[in-house]
Amino acid sequence: MTENKPLILIVDDNSINIDLLLNILKGEYRFGIAKNGAKALAYLDKNKPDLVLLDVMMPEIDGFEVCSKIKADPLLKDVEVIFITALSDAKYIAKGFEIGAVDYITKPFKSAEVKARVQTHMSLKKMKQVLNDQNLLLEDQVQSKTTELQEMFNATVGGMALMAESRDPYTAGHQHRVAQYASDIARNMKLPDDQVEAIRISGLLHDIGKIRTPVSLLNRPGKLFKAEWELIKTHPVVGYKILKQIPFPWPIAEIVYQHHERIDGTGYPRGLKGDEILVEARILAVADVIEAISSHRPYRPALSIQSALDEVKSQKGKLFDEMVVDSFLSASGRITPKMPEDTEPVRIEPAEETEMSPAEHSIRRIHASN
Repeated sequence: MTENKPLILIVDDNSINIDLLLNILKGEYRFGIAKNGAKALAYLDKNKPDLVLLDVMMPEIDGFEVCSKIKADPLLKDVEVIFITALSDAKYIAKGFEIGAVDYITKPFKSAEVKARVQTHMSLKKMKQVLNDQNLLLEDQVQSKTTELQEMFNATVGGMALMAESRDPYTAGHQHRVAQYASDIARNMKLPDDQVEAIRISGLLHDIGKIRTPVSLLNRPGKLFKAEWELIKTHPVVGYKILKQIPFPWPIAEIVYQHHERIDGTGYPRGLKGDEILVEARILAVADVIEAISSHRPYRPALSIQSALDEVKSQKGKLFDEMVVDSFLSASGRITPKMPEDTEPVRIEPAEETEMSPAEHSIRRIHASN
């Protein structure tokens, strides 16, 4: 029975930290221990753990180098890495994400946080494997694809969406409502059924990258500092990295990657503009904003669907694709908005004073919540 438990490799040059982590996680996992980078790499030559808890600051071979070597190895690249570090500087956190880490845990350890983050990524890893297996089955049985397999696929995608939303009580149902709006827009644009399905799946998963965003930021009703805002803005990149490993029959990862891009190039993370943005992502952008405006917020009740229509209409051809906005406007009478019972946190411009263009100010004001 023990052999069926997930294997975690703990890498830290401090024995006290190792003992703390073992005590927090004991009973649910198997463990490997390495007290420096070289020993960690030696362990990985003979073993493939499900997850690595990796200290950043170690002598000789630091955590960044160990993580880079893991991600460069074809046999280990799918091993999840969570950095454990006392470093709070955003540039170190960003560097860890850039080389392939999925999360970070800061010292001193909080038992509940360690358990939650490890369990979240273990669950996500299992779900990704289930999706991979199901997609392989679908490819092998294209002609005989059954309703049961499709339901399993939908249930797994729904589970991934629910897992992302469950970390933040204010986002419950957000991704499902965005998927509904986006699908309605796509159907009104007479897009093929297969493309509509791609948009629906993308809508269900578009915010999965927030799984890495600290809950304290997601739940905060007040202003965010610029560094905190920049951290939240990494969620499309994180979502892309999670989803690109799954062989969907559609470009789901790229659609999610682009859902905060804007027609005039003022979006993020890549500043794409116009036709550089996939039409699926352009549709998702409008649906996301419509849902955000028409949902309850801590500082105000849900605004009317007419307020949402007026807002996107005012930005037609600037932030949003004209054809997509026109499609939603023409279909708005047939789309019944579902006012959520739960809320999402306020996302407003940084508290630090910065020079912003009118377009940048507008995009931050309109999209503060989504």
